[in-house]
Amino acid sequence: MVTNNFRRTRASCFYAYLAMSSVFSLPPLLFVTFHDMYGVSYTLLGTLVLVNFCTQLTIDLIFTFFSRHFNIHATVKIMPLLTSLGLVIYAVAPALFPQYAYAGLLAGTFLFSVSAGLSEVLMSPLVAAIPSEHPERDMSLLHSLYAWGVVTVVIISTIFFQIFGTQNWMYLTLFFALLPLVAFWLFATSPMPDMQVGHADGANGRKKRWTGLAFCVGCIFLGSAAENTMSNWISGFMENALHIPKAWGDIFGMALFGTLLGLGRILYAKYGRNISNVLLAGMAGATVCYLVAGLSKNVVFAFAACVLTGFCTSMLWPGTLILMEEKVENPGVTAYALMAAGGDLGASLAPQLMGIVVDTVSVSAFADNMGAKLSMTAEQVGLKTGMLTASVYPILGIVLLLFVKRYFKKQNGKV
Repeated sequence: MVTNNFRRTRASCFYAYLAMSSVFSLPPLLFVTFHDMYGVSYTLLGTLVLVNFCTQLTIDLIFTFFSRHFNIHATVKIMPLLTSLGLVIYAVAPALFPQYAYAGLLAGTFLFSVSAGLSEVLMSPLVAAIPSEHPERDMSLLHSLYAWGVVTVVIISTIFFQIFGTQNWMYLTLFFALLPLVAFWLFATSPMPDMQVGHADGANGRKKRWTGLAFCVGCIFLGSAAENTMSNWISGFMENALHIPKAWGDIFGMALFGTLLGLGRILYAKYGRNISNVLLAGMAGATVCYLVAGLSKNVVFAFAACVLTGFCTSMLWPGTLILMEEKVENPGVTAYALMAAGGDLGASLAPQLMGIVVDTVSVSAFADNMGAKLSMTAEQVGLKTGMLTASVYPILGIVLLLFVKRYFKKQNGKV
């Protein structure tokens, strides 16, 4: 059977996605260590995050417009090597040249961010190109591994730092640098399916495809914004707005959020169907969670709302990819690159905008007045206002999805 020929390839994609999750979750765990050991300012640490995002977005855009000029199979195979090389430089350069620690961190960040961008652009179309009886479930399972990878990295890192101390962070990083090498070997020894790069339609067909794709990009932007605003702010919100100790907030907040994120994707991979309704339910659930987090004075309810956002938003990114695959005929690498760009844009802009709202409201007379009435600090008012503001992303997502369902029903005669 043809499907069996690519079983190893599919497993390689799953492992690669899991192994490369360290690129997303390890650096934030080390920022305080870099500040203390090498005197790197918080502004420069924030610049590393910006470099990470800008590099990934650049890769997305390059493949959106120039994917025809790349050997896709060769790029997939060298991608894990870039991850390992970036993590090695990230670990070794500051240890060998502490006076140039930031330059080493910057170089390492750039390299593994290139790999992360390639992963977002190429892993989904590669899995979609593999013959399968349930391609939508394969896609959901692929993206669930990112969530499980993040949780695993956090647990391993916490145990390592408790035993060996944060001053030995470079050895932990080198350990994670070894994992992508296995992915390189798996890809090098696995067959690769044919992957469509572009399209060869007439003008009318091209217009319909790009219109549908544009709607899907809007959906993934709003879904990513809804997911990543909470994932980036849940720790700070629990500590400063709910006054939950940081250790408890990280363990039972961030870890539970990531677990539910992965669980939602696993459940869809096993039982899921009718992705349009799943996306609508996810957006509606996320809206309720943000409103409860922002409005409730009950710590338990607000805590539960933050954590449950992980489950509600679990399918908003991979689910939109599934929707695109179902509704946009023969999507190629270009389409996946554009979707990745939309997701990355939402993942970066939305948390940043919430930060602006929190900072602005916290120093306003409104926060002082509301804080006095509600027995809250100005910072608590600012954080809760930020959560309420973030509810606009899933609300807009509901509106857009309802329109998209009507659009594709009219175009394809089905929802």
